[in-house]
Amino acid sequence: MKNVVYLILVSLLVFTSCKKDSNLTTPTEDSSTVTYSGKVYHTVKIGNQTWLKENLDVGVMIQDTTCASNNGVIEKYCYGNDTANCTKYGGLYQWDEAMCYVRSERAQGICPAGWHIPTKAEFDKLSRAVDYNSNSLIAVGHGTGSGIGTDSSGFSALLAGCCYGISGFYGFGIATDFWSSTEYSVANVYDVNLSGVASRIYIDHYNTENGFSVRCIKDE
Repeated sequence: MKNVVYLILVSLLVFTSCKKDSNLTTPTEDSSTVTYSGKVYHTVKIGNQTWLKENLDVGVMIQDTTCASNNGVIEKYCYGNDTANCTKYGGLYQWDEAMCYVRSERAQGICPAGWHIPTKAEFDKLSRAVDYNSNSLIAVGHGTGSGIGTDSSGFSALLAGCCYGISGFYGFGIATDFWSSTEYSVANVYDVNLSGVASRIYIDHYNTENGFSVRCIKDE
């Protein structure tokens, strides 16, 4: 009988959405902030888009040698396997985890209700709004040389680096990557890279197993 109960519990865990077993709360929103899963996120309007000013930080940390899985719990990497980096710079998520294991553009994923994972087209629009200058999106005090942030847009990007799975962490203080919800192929998805050493915004595609930052955009 105990084995039957155990199997039922495992089945419920496996088929639960990644949003169900992660201590997430219904977001509380006012004109300038969103309180979500115990953290306060600020908002900024750039053109006619409204973005969160901070990278998302929800879920539990796993080691960089482990892949996230569809187990009902949101799993994230923290740069250097240090939870303090998640607190300041946000979590680094594999794409499927960020999307809650759906593959549709504008998916809510792990974002608060009323917000979603940006599409490539939405990142293109953001890039045009700042004339493709990454300095305008990077927080003051971050970057160096021609890539130093001015944050003239208020986007306040931090150079959080990324996780390349078994290859470890890379790019802290040098660059940051944000997942889009637009697929390039079965195994690759468009992302946006902001350089902290050159004033450029680069839209490319990477393998979904990489751990990148998530910045949510408000539903229109």
